[in-house]
Amino acid sequence: MPVIAIVGAGPGLGLSIARRFGAEGFRVALISRTQEKVDTLAATLAEEGIEAAGFSADVARPETLQAALAAVADRFGPVDVLEYSPADRALAGAAAVEATAEDIQRQIDFYLYGAVAAVRQVLPAMLERGTGTLLFSTGASSVRPLGGPFGATGVAAAALRNYAMALGADLAERGVHSAHVAIGVFIGTGPGTEAETIAEHYWDAYTKRDRPEIVHTVPGGIW
Repeated sequence: MPVIAIVGAGPGLGLSIARRFGAEGFRVALISRTQEKVDTLAATLAEEGIEAAGFSADVARPETLQAALAAVADRFGPVDVLEYSPADRALAGAAAVEATAEDIQRQIDFYLYGAVAAVRQVLPAMLERGTGTLLFSTGASSVRPLGGPFGATGVAAAALRNYAMALGADLAERGVHSAHVAIGVFIGTGPGTEAETIAEHYWDAYTKRDRPEIVHTVPGGIW
């Protein structure tokens, strides 16, 4: 059975991605800072017939994320799909006009360096097998700068987007697909913004492997 590791798993998009892949026979590893949260999500999935387990890690502390992914491999076997979509509402945003280097560095530590640590952990086994999928999620500001409180976050998210797409270019001939999903809506705020609707993009990215980037928006959305 293939394995998906969802970094930043929560009860919204993360759970919907887990359900989508789990319905196709994937075992699901849920990774978040709070063990209790991912244990609860894993129990929910188990009630639906999906094999899942929770693992604790902080993406701002790369060593904990790599340790969690090593534990995933010990429990389930090598990761076939890595999905990276952490979010932290406590991580204060700052407008570009006011942002300090420290403001931006905090965002980069969270969004970019965590992703790099995760990739470094799972990619060698993918390359050895000649197959694998890396999926990265950001908000609209990674593609279209929005200003305001999204300024500093957008800088880090754009860096993550660039990293995801550069990986795709480097890995295209080596059997590993890397793709970026830009979410241009506030999830759960109206038709077309449902988490389960957005989760379909991740399944499409895994099965079709035909685009380096998928942008999800609706009329009247963020952009």
